Amino acid sequence: MMASNLNREEIRVTTLRILGEIAPEADLEHIKPDVSFRDQLDIDSMDFLNFVVGLHETFKIEIPEADYPKMTTLNDCVEYLELAQKV
Repeated sequence: MMASNLNREEIRVTTLRILGEIAPEADLEHIKPDVSFRDQLDIDSMDFLNFVVGLHETFKIEIPEADYPKMTTLNDCVEYLELAQKV
């Protein structure tokens, strides 16, 4: 179970770990935080769905499908998850 109220860096590291589980061939050290995952990685819509499910399970927050477009970059994910844990 993930501890609540993680700081930005902890959220970033955890998000990258989950992304690495979905895209193990990805060079996560060189992910550009403001460029979409799909533009940087060879992931399809099913991979992205698995990534969002991984975030949901790890962070114990609901992520409605309508919010998926808000999670296309690393910066977007960190910001979304940081705000979500405050709700």
